[in-house]
Amino acid sequence: VQLQASGGGSVQPGGSLRLSCTPSGSHWRRYYIAWFRQAPGKEREPVACLHSQIDNTYYVDSVKGRFTIAVDNDEDSVYLQMNSLKPEDTGVYYCGLVGQCGLGLSTRWRLNNDWGQGTQVTVSS
Repeated sequence: VQLQASGGGSVQPGGSLRLSCTPSGSHWRRYYIAWFRQAPGKEREPVACLHSQIDNTYYVDSVKGRFTIAVDNDEDSVYLQMNSLKPEDTGVYYCGLVGQCGLGLSTRWRLNNDWGQGTQVTVSS
């Protein structure tokens, strides 16, 4: 299963964006899906994850209450709704398959090393 992130853009602080994670295969619902991001000069970090068939979502503390990860059944994809954006949310956002979802979410949990191109999110006034 290959995943492609899209929907990034430039917004002012306090604004919103909705990112999409579109799978290429039909079996993606068997897996946990996670969003990661990488700010300039920093390591890639986790953002949120879910499983489409289990009531299981997780958010890192820095985005909890502002971001929502969910399944878009109409588009057969996963989205990340980002509200109340802050400059520190700036970065390239990636989605991918992970082996588990919860506290300690890490890039080490990725099931493959193909990150794709990601999608750029810029929050600036």
